[in-house]
Amino acid sequence: MTPSLRFWIPILLLLSIRPAFAQPHSHSSSTPVSFPDIPGYLSLTTDLHQHTVFSDGSVWPDIRVMEALREGLDVISLTEHLEYQPHAEDIPHPDRNRSYQIALEEAKAHDLIIVHGSEITRSSPVGHNNAVFITDANALLDTDPKVPFSVARKQGAFIFWNHPAWYAQQPQGNPVLSDFQKERISKGELHGIEVINTTDYSQEALQIALDENLTIMGTSDIHGLIDWDYIDHGKHRPLTVVFAKDRSSSAVKEALMERRTVAVYNSLWVGRAEWLVPFLKASIVVTQASYIPETQILKLVLENRTSSDLLFENIMEYTFYSSSPVFEIPAGQSYTLQVKTLEIKDAIVLSLRALGAYMAPGVHPEITWDIPVE
Repeated sequence: MTPSLRFWIPILLLLSIRPAFAQPHSHSSSTPVSFPDIPGYLSLTTDLHQHTVFSDGSVWPDIRVMEALREGLDVISLTEHLEYQPHAEDIPHPDRNRSYQIALEEAKAHDLIIVHGSEITRSSPVGHNNAVFITDANALLDTDPKVPFSVARKQGAFIFWNHPAWYAQQPQGNPVLSDFQKERISKGELHGIEVINTTDYSQEALQIALDENLTIMGTSDIHGLIDWDYIDHGKHRPLTVVFAKDRSSSAVKEALMERRTVAVYNSLWVGRAEWLVPFLKASIVVTQASYIPETQILKLVLENRTSSDLLFENIMEYTFYSSSPVFEIPAGQSYTLQVKTLEIKDAIVLSLRALGAYMAPGVHPEITWDIPVE
């Protein structure tokens, strides 16, 4: 072998294998979120409160896109703090739109909607608020706390109150609706409220949402890695499931403005009855209904078509055989009920109370299914 050939062979080998390393990320995951559509609407999973190194997060914006794709989300927003920039010495970028631009570039080859957003970061009584579906984050910067809300509204934004029960601003852990926020609501500058933020569920925030006709939201408010904070613990991040007319940014915004949402954090579901009930009903499918031979015991096989473990309580006039009246159907799995109907029936109404779901503080929805018997 000549010296020149000996030199070129390793390089040719490297060039021949390089495309294997140059392929784009597959973004596959063994734990994607999954929820059924409801009649007339698509059920789109969203996380509209996240951070990167362009504010006080720990990752580059493209990582947020990769995480969302791995977990099977439909819509995300990177809501960097406008006023709080702790990494300014390391990333001295004055453009508050930059995080969104990087995420948009990463997501362009994938079926993931990136919503432009920012977080208005002030002390009480203003608090922290996210403005999403904005057009220019830089225009929201102002010393007057009213200006970001007014400018965001003029840009067509959907604005929601973040972690209203956060003890750093509410030491008792209970949100207080201030005169400032009441004014924002009356001016059409505050549309939603987080009832779930990270691992915190606030019943008081839910009551405010119902009283003030605000959209019910659930978000991760992630700063580190989704894997470290949630997936490694066997959990999914908190989400807002949005019931949209189609899979588009404009349809998501319209659904948020019309309050068609359910906040989901694994087995905890929170929403208005008009959306929570059909969502739960679509999530459980009866795949078998037949009597055990020579008995009056009806065998029902219930399939959970979501990525949430769902907890139910029997509220029928009939009792169960070999099952507690309170039972859980694991995510993506089936559960068999044996119902003592006392006589052979051609059909039955299955009635269950969803114990992990709330449509008001302490109030669980009751779901019914009309089931023909084989």
